[in-house]
Amino acid sequence: MNETPSLSAPENIAGAKAWHPFRGLRTLSIMPTYTCTAACADCASLSTPQERTRLSSEDIFAAIEEARQLGFYNVVFTGGEVTLRWRELLCWISHAAKLRFPTRVVTNAHWATRPETARDRIDQLIEAGLHEINYSTGDEHVRFVPIERVAYAVVAARKRGMPVHVMIEMRQGNGINRDTLLNHPILEELTEEERKPLSVVASPWMPLSPDRTHTYPEGVATARQNLGMRLGCESILQTYTLQADGRVAACCGLGMRLIDELQVARTNEPDRLAKAIAAAEMDFLKVWIHYSGPERVVAWAAQHDPSIVWEGLYSHHCQFCQRLYRDDKVRAVVREHWQEVITEVLQAAWLDQEAVPDVMGREVQASLTSLQDADALATAN
Repeated sequence: MNETPSLSAPENIAGAKAWHPFRGLRTLSIMPTYTCTAACADCASLSTPQERTRLSSEDIFAAIEEARQLGFYNVVFTGGEVTLRWRELLCWISHAAKLRFPTRVVTNAHWATRPETARDRIDQLIEAGLHEINYSTGDEHVRFVPIERVAYAVVAARKRGMPVHVMIEMRQGNGINRDTLLNHPILEELTEEERKPLSVVASPWMPLSPDRTHTYPEGVATARQNLGMRLGCESILQTYTLQADGRVAACCGLGMRLIDELQVARTNEPDRLAKAIAAAEMDFLKVWIHYSGPERVVAWAAQHDPSIVWEGLYSHHCQFCQRLYRDDKVRAVVREHWQEVITEVLQAAWLDQEAVPDVMGREVQASLTSLQDADALATAN
């Protein structure tokens, strides 16, 4: 939020001059295009076949280089449909691999028209240095990309030992679900061992507006009784996304293009990732979302303003984030009462980033010392 608090003096927090609220492994996510072969309703990235917005290859190479300098862990190529820039994609993957980055591609598998084509594409990706591939499918996607193509793509990747993750849209009464894919005749070609590393997960398919809702299986929507099971958002502060329109977002969430406050830098400026990290970590609300999750923030706001109704409406945390940033009532509560949770949020950050790693590190070191002493005693005897 433009009016929300920021950590304007991080050097004063806990007396640490270089204190960071997040010091975990960061991901560079790259969306080179918003063009897609599909036109799914409620597309998370607002992509369509008619969209022509593209990110320059120069900006992509520069960001990958900077990510290595900043110690990022991996690089993800997504979209839109990133494989529509096929030759460039292979070059980007190869460049990231040369810098020793694990790489991932997210695609709808439109290119897997036949088993032979699927194998050829997977071979090219492996040769470029790709480590993992993710496929998206479900009732919306199969209107444009038949489920058979996803099955061909899964088999081709698993036959070559590549880790595969499939995200399937979840709504009440979906025709395409986890069993639809896992029991597809094409997948019978996979052995039991080849199936083991195959991850197939159903994820709520959400409207991009907080004013609209879908119906989900019982118990999926967040309510008071299951709020305690909702965790912090792993995306915000952890993933920095280069978008085709030239903006850098401090998350990879669904509908992030619609939230101006998540945009923290420009792709064509020097040190875009360093600036993005600095801007994101100076924003208390983003730190709060990371450690508490948008569900808890909205529920907290409702305690101050009972007219904020949230229970049973949303199943995906990204739709809660849309509600948090775009609902004037929620914004007003956060703006007026955020100081009440500063201690709680910063304590969670300190425990996660300082105390727990320190204790675990000392325990590991003690264990290593004990083993070394035991080895030395055995050698002496």
